[in-house]
Amino acid sequence: MFTPPFCPYRECSRHLEPGKRFCDPHGTYQPKCRPRPVPRFRCRTCRRTFSRQTFRMDYRDHRPELNAPLFLSLASGVGLRQTARNLHLSLRCTELKFRKLARHLRRLNLNLRRPLEGAARFHFDELESYEEQRNTRPLSIAFLVASESRYLVWAQSAPIRARGKMSAARREALEKAEKRHGVRRDFSLANAARVLARGTELASGLSQVVLETDEKSTYPGLAQQAFGESRLEHRRTSSELVRATWNPLFPVNHEEAMMRDLMGRLRRESWLVSKRRRYLDLGLQVHMAYRNLVRRRFNHDEASPAQMLGFVPRRLTPGEVLSWAQAWGKRSPHPLSSSGTRIDRWQPRTSKAA
Repeated sequence: MFTPPFCPYRECSRHLEPGKRFCDPHGTYQPKCRPRPVPRFRCRTCRRTFSRQTFRMDYRDHRPELNAPLFLSLASGVGLRQTARNLHLSLRCTELKFRKLARHLRRLNLNLRRPLEGAARFHFDELESYEEQRNTRPLSIAFLVASESRYLVWAQSAPIRARGKMSAARREALEKAEKRHGVRRDFSLANAARVLARGTELASGLSQVVLETDEKSTYPGLAQQAFGESRLEHRRTSSELVRATWNPLFPVNHEEAMMRDLMGRLRRESWLVSKRRRYLDLGLQVHMAYRNLVRRRFNHDEASPAQMLGFVPRRLTPGEVLSWAQAWGKRSPHPLSSSGTRIDRWQPRTSKAA
């Protein structure tokens, strides 16, 4: 039975400190898209009403039954247009649903994690893609992976300057792009530092951190800034080695291959490429949620990367990933809770009696 964890209105005093029985039942209503009535409640303090649906991710959705198929389709490398055809949706509706789902998944990715215990070993790398035009608007995508569990800690893109061979046609295209968008600046260094900072949050209580990277000259300084020189063991390997399983950089090479396979936006010479960088970042959040929470680590495993790190007790289904809204941080309802228990108070059941 659902119990509201707090008053959803931020200006109400019961939002941060709900206390016991801060609200009363206030009837039900029957939505057109659901077979059962939805319970309503009234806050005793602000006297405003709300329902169970207020705490759901699909709040105000007209077709909530399509959210899980949409998530699986986008996480499998299918483009927005083909997804819209398969689900019999308009392209505009598919785009808006994708953005809403991706923003929800970004919050979920952050809310479920907590500091690691024991040891931490990470792999860090960058890959290149582009937005709109390959020759004039390149991007650098930095990503951090927990080595053993293959948990994708974070991935984020940043603009970089065009480089490589400059033909007359390419110079002309760059001049047109600069007139339209302005001079393109390089933010790859700051972007790499932000991604490494996500690893710092997970390793905040650890005495030693192992980081594996290639031999890019900027990585030692960024690693020491993120994790501290005293506890950091930075191992560097040449990126020119064969990309085989014995290569120390295999976890990031494997993750990059998976990202390019499961994200049409990252495929080389693909018309699924993002026209705007912010939508590529949203697509990365969809991939992270699927990779960490839904998919097995490897095909022969039963556990997901998040399960191996202890963030969740089992692999989540797409419906559970898209269940409760996550707009309130760790005070948000846990995706595995049927009653709306907050993430910071939720405990997995250890037996049937529990």
